[in-house]
Amino acid sequence: MLITIIQTGLSAVDAVVFTEHSACPQCGGSLSGYDTKKKQFAHLLENNKKRTLYVYVKRFYCRNCKGLCYADEPFYPSTRIGSPVVDLCAALCATMPANRVAAYLAAMGILVDRTSCRLYARDNTRTIQTTDIFGMHLPLSVFTLSTLATRTGERRRIEGAEILAACGFPSAHRAALHLPLPTEKGDERDKQEQKEERQVHKPHDRSEEERSN
Repeated sequence: MLITIIQTGLSAVDAVVFTEHSACPQCGGSLSGYDTKKKQFAHLLENNKKRTLYVYVKRFYCRNCKGLCYADEPFYPSTRIGSPVVDLCAALCATMPANRVAAYLAAMGILVDRTSCRLYARDNTRTIQTTDIFGMHLPLSVFTLSTLATRTGERRRIEGAEILAACGFPSAHRAALHLPLPTEKGDERDKQEQKEERQVHKPHDRSEEERSN
C-alpha cells in the first residue's frame, strides 16, 4: 500500500507543464516567453525497469535585464530532481544513514543513489512536514500529491498550479536551499545553460518578439 501511495503521488507529476511566472526574480522586469525545458522529476523502478518521470517548464526572457528565468516549478534551487523526492531523502535521513535510505527508496521503487541522499539531507535547511506511516517519517508532500491524483483520477489533466500547491511551491523560496550535486553531467549542464543565457539578446524585431510570446 505504501509503495502504491508514493508511486501514485510521484507519477501524477509526469508530463505536467509549468508555465506561470509573474515577473523577473532578479529585477522585477516584464517577461516574454522564450522556450520550454524538459526536466527529470524522478526515477522509478517498475517491473524491474527504470522509468523516468519528466516535467516541462517554460523559460522566460526578461525585457529589462536580458536574463532568463524559469516558470514556478516543483524543484528546490540547484537540484535536479523533484522536491517531493528530495523531501523523502531528507525526512528518512533524519532517522537512518544515507545508504539505508537509498535501499529503502529502492524498495519503494524510487531510485536515488546514497551520495545524493546524503547531500540532500546535509544541505536541507527547511522544516519538512512529515507523518508517521508504518514506523517511518514520510513527507506530507508525497501524500498530498497522491490524494490529488486519486481525487482527479482520469477525468482531467492535473494542472501545474495544483502540483505546486501540493508540493508547497518550493521554487518560491529564491535562496538556494541545497548545493548542486558534484556530478560531471550536472556540471556540463550548468555550463551549457549559462552559455545559453549569455548568448540571449533582446529580439531584433517586433515579429520575433511576438513569436516568443
